[in-house]
Amino acid sequence: MTIADIKKTTEAKMDQSIAAFKNNLTKIRTGRANPALLDAIQIDYYGAMTPLSQVANVSLLDARTISVQPWEKGMGAKIEKAIRESDLGLNPASMGDLIRVPMPPMSEERRKEMTKIVRTEGENAKIAVRNLRRDANDAVKKLVKDKLASEDDQKRAEADIQKVTDRHVAEIDQVVAAKEQEILAV
Repeated sequence: MTIADIKKTTEAKMDQSIAAFKNNLTKIRTGRANPALLDAIQIDYYGAMTPLSQVANVSLLDARTISVQPWEKGMGAKIEKAIRESDLGLNPASMGDLIRVPMPPMSEERRKEMTKIVRTEGENAKIAVRNLRRDANDAVKKLVKDKLASEDDQKRAEADIQKVTDRHVAEIDQVVAAKEQEILAV
């Protein structure tokens, strides 16, 4: 493995860490409705636990209401029960075949709790990126130790890896700030 390979794989892994971080943030509730909020809910579909998106159409009715349209008639009650029993604190209401999931307004205290959760997720993502930097630097040091690269190459590679790390950490900070703004907006 060359220094270029190490840099390339490290940057790809850092991009994956940020993608996973952004995916985790979609599950954190803001004041507005978001269909991705229900992605984690599993429904008992003929004995198999199945994601809600595979047994119903999930969409927005308005800024504060998610609609869930089951594809089969008998699934409505199961879907409603699964949403109610999830840890999201939502109270779905059936209207014939359509299930409406209104988003309750968040209290100021709850908003502050959510921003703390977002910061914690951001810190975890930064830790993941820094761990990738450490692994890359260790791999470069091993190349130098095995006489496959010079110490000058090592210094240049570590500087490049640090630049990539700084860029990814800055992106995480931007995403955290944007999510906090979204949560605190009334």
